[in-house]
Amino acid sequence: MDVPSPVPFSRRRLLQTTACGFGHLALASLLGREAARAGTPSLALRPGHHPPRAKRVIFLFMQGGPSQVDTFDYKPELFARHDEDVEFYNPRARKREIKKVLKPFWEFQRHGESGHYASSLFPEVARHMDDLCFIHSMHTEGVAHGPATLFLHTGATNLIRPSMGAWVSYGLGSGNANLPAFVTINPPANKGGPRNYGNAFLPAVHQGTVLGQPGNVNAKPVIRHIRSPLDPGQQRREYDLARRWNRAQAAAAGPCPDAKLEGAIASMELAWRMQNHAAGHVDVDRESPATRELYGIGAGPTDGFGRQCLAARQLAEAGVSCIQVSHCDNSNNPVWDQHSNMPKHESLAAQVDRPIAGLLADLKQRGLLDDTLVWWGAEFGRTPFSQSKDGRDHNPRGFTTWLAGGGVKPGHAHGATDEFGFAAVQDKVHMHDLHATILHLLGLDHERLTYSHAGRDFRLTDVHGRVVEEILA
Repeated sequence: MDVPSPVPFSRRRLLQTTACGFGHLALASLLGREAARAGTPSLALRPGHHPPRAKRVIFLFMQGGPSQVDTFDYKPELFARHDEDVEFYNPRARKREIKKVLKPFWEFQRHGESGHYASSLFPEVARHMDDLCFIHSMHTEGVAHGPATLFLHTGATNLIRPSMGAWVSYGLGSGNANLPAFVTINPPANKGGPRNYGNAFLPAVHQGTVLGQPGNVNAKPVIRHIRSPLDPGQQRREYDLARRWNRAQAAAAGPCPDAKLEGAIASMELAWRMQNHAAGHVDVDRESPATRELYGIGAGPTDGFGRQCLAARQLAEAGVSCIQVSHCDNSNNPVWDQHSNMPKHESLAAQVDRPIAGLLADLKQRGLLDDTLVWWGAEFGRTPFSQSKDGRDHNPRGFTTWLAGGGVKPGHAHGATDEFGFAAVQDKVHMHDLHATILHLLGLDHERLTYSHAGRDFRLTDVHGRVVEEILA
């Protein structure tokens, strides 16, 4: 006699109908571990992976790509073979083409004890030649401004990834509890826009805080909406009430914190502290007349960028870990993008030369250059052959950037392009390598600075990058 089953279906049927539940349990466990690993977002100053050479980085972004062969990469062959037809690989057309060699528009001279060349575009920066460390063998991804600018800032051309500043914020925190770790002054309004200073999947507190106005090089570097119409007592009561509500909501998540919620709360609490303290840290007008003159403030074309550079020094002095200063505008064509009018480089250089030199001098005289890394560069360079007679096209295959202070060799030049200044050929440095080196100088190991998201560990350099040991002091 058959004994009836105590349940209305078999073991096989049970597994068939409940198997999806096991996947759900596994996913919940994975997400729980990921949330726990992310921890509570914080901007508290943290030690890096190794002793740092620099405490902070200031990035001077020249949007559009200054021509390396008209600024710091001297190539006599261009003068000797001007207007000759030469076969080049055109990165835009992705094929080899016959192009006319275009000589530099400005003369070059040696400067300082290092004897490094600079063109007459940058006479003030040239006075600091012995403080600069040039990398002449840069190459990167993306031949159009949008992808290349995103790659410069995030290490990716088309994916939503955290910006380098957000990674620095995540890795180091801020040296001032009342200020963010990452501040961007008048950032690009286009070619990636907010993604160039965004946090992506990192907690919201690591997103760059904007001073001034995106795309407006002349906007004053102030924190907008910093003043509250409420009296201090009412502000404090409202803040305390909102903080209690926020903390209660966060506590309801239990042992697996909601990283997005925690990041939003941390951002709002930072905004409160900035409202009460930040205005005193960033105030260009409180500086002496001599200091403002050093940066070219009040002197016509240098006033806008000079204010940005002086604000960057104030932020560095106040403890901000990553500061970006951008020479850009909100037009569709980035300012240094001269496809048919290379002589315009002269007026652009006149806007930034004195302020950059002033920043270097000011940092040095205050004893800040030793532990501040200054980085000058763009998303790519320009071709040594002509476009529309007096212009140059985009060139990601070989270009120049320079660093100063913060643990790099002063008066040093690394790598080289070919005889035309077109392609990096000696000691090549990819943008991933530059990112890895900057993080290293800040005390961060680019292979260990990771964040778990969507089931994998992400990092700024993805699976690439090496530290350029040859430029380290």
